[in-house]
Amino acid sequence: MKKLYTLSIFLLLISFGLSAQDTQFYNELYEKYSRYKEESINQRRFTHDTVVKLIKKQEDNPDFKIKKVGESIEGRSLNLLSIGSGETDVLLWSQMHGDESTATMALFDIFNFLNSQDFKAEKEELLNNVTLHFLPMLNPDGAEKFQRRNALGIDVNRDALRLQSPESKTLKKVRDSLDANFGFNLHDQSRYYNAEGTEKPATISFLAPAYDYEKSINEVRGDAMKLIVLMNNVIQNYAPGQVGRYNDDFEPRAFGDNIQKWGTSTILIESGGYPDDPEKQEIRKLNFVAILAAVFAITDEDYKTVDIAEYEEIPQNDSKLYDLKLTGITYELLGNEYILDLGINHSEVPEDTTRQYSYRAYVADRGDLSTNYAYNSKNFSGYKLISGKVYPEILRDLDAVGKLNFKKLLEMAYAYIPVENLPEKEKFTDYPVNLVSPGFEVSDDISHSFFLEKDGKIEYAVINGFLVKIGETPSVENALILRQ
Repeated sequence: MKKLYTLSIFLLLISFGLSAQDTQFYNELYEKYSRYKEESINQRRFTHDTVVKLIKKQEDNPDFKIKKVGESIEGRSLNLLSIGSGETDVLLWSQMHGDESTATMALFDIFNFLNSQDFKAEKEELLNNVTLHFLPMLNPDGAEKFQRRNALGIDVNRDALRLQSPESKTLKKVRDSLDANFGFNLHDQSRYYNAEGTEKPATISFLAPAYDYEKSINEVRGDAMKLIVLMNNVIQNYAPGQVGRYNDDFEPRAFGDNIQKWGTSTILIESGGYPDDPEKQEIRKLNFVAILAAVFAITDEDYKTVDIAEYEEIPQNDSKLYDLKLTGITYELLGNEYILDLGINHSEVPEDTTRQYSYRAYVADRGDLSTNYAYNSKNFSGYKLISGKVYPEILRDLDAVGKLNFKKLLEMAYAYIPVENLPEKEKFTDYPVNLVSPGFEVSDDISHSFFLEKDGKIEYAVINGFLVKIGETPSVENALILRQ
């Protein structure tokens, strides 16, 4: 199906057991990805209306069959898009959790790939052998609020037995009507997962869900494992060491476990974290390549020759990542000095009127964090932690704040600026200092904002969990507005 090369190259096996032919094909998909990326969605927070418009665009391709297969609790449509005429049915569903949208974006990229003029011969063979069925955004009510659960407040992925919600009933009905050979259960996971034993994030994690407590392996689950090995081998070319294996404890209420049990070889894909990729655009690209690699492998049955033992060699997910890790800090408490490492994370807080968000930092852990890792790490041996101070003058409003010399303020360890007229509903500020109401008092405990001093000189500030070097123009994603 893919471009033929000389026999010697065709037989050459490169690292991870992929043929040179396969690797060239996947590299082309990866390199040409920008041609297929659906540019109308480039952030994780988007709604059902956006999805409906993009689904409607697929009507331009007569090969796509589009069918409304259900409605959410709040009446939003659930739509199935099918393409191909092959006997092997592959079902892909995304955003079962409303705030897990990475793969939904990737599915629309795949639609653009299928609609393109590229790789005609390869796609013709694919669609002659396989029929693809896509159910994007299974939980549109949750997506509307960018929350995990549906409008009923339940986790759709724990409703495979009771089938309380219409979203769950729809997925079960579609799976049963197709009796799909393969299923792709597409999710997002915490960005704080790492590949076990390494500092690298588990950017993509895979799982062939267990169908019983014994974690038995039959042909159905075994085929899922083989496909995962192949996808892992592909992803290693673009995110080496950044693949994990999700926990395979049997969950009797979960759809992945049950769909595996019902006879569909099921692959869970979890999209985690990637450095400097808060909107998961690089991870979206990895989804695009991994899913297409799996589908093409199903087409030509490449996966059948995979050594299933390689599945267990994929590192398990661990949870030892922070956004910021500061090590070796001297901290004084009640007259005694201690050496602490700090692990700081940022939680995303949605803004009230838009689908944007801001960050609120918190100290996730402290102590000996030598077995933990971070996206940004720095050693501060010999540095002393100094609490941020409150500026002695109460400013009238934000205009007055904007006239301050922030570089000078941080040099003097001021992390909090009291403001008489704080905006009523706003909780965040773009200034590199926290704004507080008059009378605000700094906590005695280590907080999200403090300074690091060496030999009596302030050299670094941490403002809302963002590290700033003193003397440079201060910049943070956002600081906080705090009221007493």
